[in-house]
Amino acid sequence: MRVHVVSDVHGNTEALARAGDGADALLCLGDLVLFLDYADHSRGIFPDLFGEANADRIVALRTARRFREAREFGGALWDGLPVSREEAIEGAVRRQYAEMFAAFPTPTYATYGNVDLPRLWPEFAREGVTVLDGQVVEIGGRSFGFVGGGLPSPMRTPYEVDEEAYAAKIAAVGAVDVLCCHIPPAVPDLTYDTVARRFERGSEAVLDSIHRNRPGLVLFGHVHQPLARRMRIGRSECVNVGHFRSTGRPWVLEW
Repeated sequence: MRVHVVSDVHGNTEALARAGDGADALLCLGDLVLFLDYADHSRGIFPDLFGEANADRIVALRTARRFREAREFGGALWDGLPVSREEAIEGAVRRQYAEMFAAFPTPTYATYGNVDLPRLWPEFAREGVTVLDGQVVEIGGRSFGFVGGGLPSPMRTPYEVDEEAYAAKIAAVGAVDVLCCHIPPAVPDLTYDTVARRFERGSEAVLDSIHRNRPGLVLFGHVHQPLARRMRIGRSECVNVGHFRSTGRPWVLEW
């Protein structure tokens, strides 16, 4: 068996269409939406609506961890639109999802990232694309558990769930051969982004599951430029599968 794994696609539809080439299945660990490209401020929903100069400003505020000012600045821009913030974002996300779900190969097994809108996925998840969150699927004789979304953060992204709800999804998955999450376990080297120069939220529930259930492999994304891309915790190999928007290359698992 050969499985390709991607995470943090963020609108890279062209590479996504090739991500399953040569594989028996594709796994997607979420973050399909591109709201704002921190490497190219001209790309994403935010600059499409408000222009590159305003994108430059909000990135600078967020990078400086001036989150309150960033929210106030962004709020003034959203208030100036002729439609509500929710309507503007939903329309843009629908357009992105239509392209990306059409690019998924068959079969694809996918879960949500913290910037995704789960309630829209049923509109686009065609036959051959299985959406999982707190659920288990067997692929090639191995059990794969999927847990999507993120935990509350100053960024206030769309699919953040409280710690109890997230822990309940981890518990529902239980003991599996491969644990697939959007966010990493709460380990400093796996959660620190060396470019953004900040810690992202990792999950204590994922870390507890690693110690308790000892999956052979734990796959995740979320942190685009981690201090460590892989780490062994007990018998579990923990791997950040990479920032697919930047690399355009899937991580490969064979057995």
